[in-house]
Amino acid sequence: MRRSRERMVSGGLALALLLAALPANAEPVNLLRFSLAGGAVLVDPSTMEITGAALVSRGVDGLGRVEGLRRNGDGVSWQYPERGYRVRAGVRDGRLRVTVHGGSGSLRWPVTGADPATDRLVLPRGEGLSVPVRDTWWADRLGKVAMTDGMTLPFWGQQLAGRGVSYLVSNDIGTELDVSTVDNRLQATAEHRFDERTPEFTVDIGLIDGSPVAAAADYRRFLAAKGGLGNLKEKIRANPAVGKLLGALHAYGWGQARKVEGVRRLKELGLDRLWLGYDGEPMSEEAITAAREAGFLTGPYDSWDNAQDPATADNPGSVWPGKLWPEGCVRKADGSPQTGFGGRGCYLSTAALSSEVYRDRVRKWTANGTETYFLDVDAAGQLFDDHSPAHPMTQEQDRRNRLARMTYLSGERGLVLGSETAAGWANRVLAFNHGSLTPVTDALWAEQKGWGAWYPEKAPAFFFKPVELSAELTRFMFDPAVRVPLYQTVLHDSLVATDRWELPLSKLPALAKDRILLAMLYNTPPNLVLDKGELDRRGERIAELHRAFSPLHRLAGAEAMTGFRWVNGDPLVQETEFGNGLLRMRADFRSGCVQTNVSERYCPASW
Repeated sequence: MRRSRERMVSGGLALALLLAALPANAEPVNLLRFSLAGGAVLVDPSTMEITGAALVSRGVDGLGRVEGLRRNGDGVSWQYPERGYRVRAGVRDGRLRVTVHGGSGSLRWPVTGADPATDRLVLPRGEGLSVPVRDTWWADRLGKVAMTDGMTLPFWGQQLAGRGVSYLVSNDIGTELDVSTVDNRLQATAEHRFDERTPEFTVDIGLIDGSPVAAAADYRRFLAAKGGLGNLKEKIRANPAVGKLLGALHAYGWGQARKVEGVRRLKELGLDRLWLGYDGEPMSEEAITAAREAGFLTGPYDSWDNAQDPATADNPGSVWPGKLWPEGCVRKADGSPQTGFGGRGCYLSTAALSSEVYRDRVRKWTANGTETYFLDVDAAGQLFDDHSPAHPMTQEQDRRNRLARMTYLSGERGLVLGSETAAGWANRVLAFNHGSLTPVTDALWAEQKGWGAWYPEKAPAFFFKPVELSAELTRFMFDPAVRVPLYQTVLHDSLVATDRWELPLSKLPALAKDRILLAMLYNTPPNLVLDKGELDRRGERIAELHRAFSPLHRLAGAEAMTGFRWVNGDPLVQETEFGNGLLRMRADFRSGCVQTNVSERYCPASW
């Protein structure tokens, strides 16, 4: 014998409390029904399991008894007194929004990918990955990462046959995404740590279509609704120099390439747009002037994230005035300094570095007339809790500090600003980024130890000596069959994105053709490293690449990416669209060629 009862709850979100059909002698369990834009889902408050046409999230054990289940405004709320959690659920903009408020401990939820019909896990590591859930090779390589700096954007998705689910996280600080193997399939589980600095966790869950980039398109809508989406055309109107990024390859110059004769040589090759960055010795005023007359942008590479002892510092950018070393170091909870990247010095707290000090550096570093500035690390999402009594800081405060100083550079100073990777929260203050295109893993840092020195200044082996990546890293970072343009779907019309600065095309020659195809397909600039020898060896190749890429990027570099698909379901034949058909690109990674609706077929030569 079964019994069931239904009671409708009034309100615009079309919600019902349903009592599940249970044996007559069992206690009824309340299920919460929500009507979303893509269909209805049921939430079991006893476990937080979410079901609908698919298993949206597996339940969580050990939450304890449910108390206080009631309608609360336009949503439903309840509590888990044994865990100290308060939960609220409701519909916002066609998605299910669940907010958990807790005092301490951690919650592993939602648990995604458990539905047997799930085909792929979609997540923005670098530009974006769409990984078959039966390919468990990825579990150890993806592992657990912080959403602040392990993912370029705080969302992920699962694809099922003809449909999908998006998971959009509002509270990325304190949240990690853990990819693991369960029953020989990949699952992705969020884990949020609750404390006084991260007391709340909110996830918006959408039912979406089956496009490989549908989760990214949903996040773009979510970001735009919050006023968090920048616009490259508006940035160009505010600062016309930003417009010189359209059609420009990106390069770092050494030796002759950063001098007047190098600029003239690039111009003679036919380049009329280029972003030319430099590290170490600055370009002269004469070279800057020549570059501007050629249509190029120039600018220094800088980092405000590292401090070292001035007596032993390995670069001038890590030397700061006064007592910033060591008093400005980020301090751990035990009072010890947070060691800097690569074991160099310490991470310099954004709460300790005053605006007067960094403004003075910018004045000095731009006195040669440069129009751009590349501020490494600031936008990459690496945030710190600083326990120093002299300059205490939370990660949220750290992010605000970084936004403030980037806003100074691109706003008050009017510089064409770039930074590393550019997490979504930084997209409005930047014109370009280096690093978002390629997913990276700790294995890359290990391999880079054998790449050579960062000196001499004219042609450091670290940048110029060609290497071959291990098979594992090649698969993780550059396999086109699992690469999808999630970042570009969200931010193509907000900023210009390129690859990492230490991964120019000539550094990895065996992968150059695929990387050029990806850059053309995504309408994003390839990046180069230049000196006299590189211009001698590859000058004509660079000119050819410029001729193929520049007109397409000038046409659509400030347009939204409005479409992506695998042609006939083949992940090695991919098609993108920009500006609702203004530009369409098709890349065939088998033939090594790309075709557009506005230009001739282009098949890049070996690099």
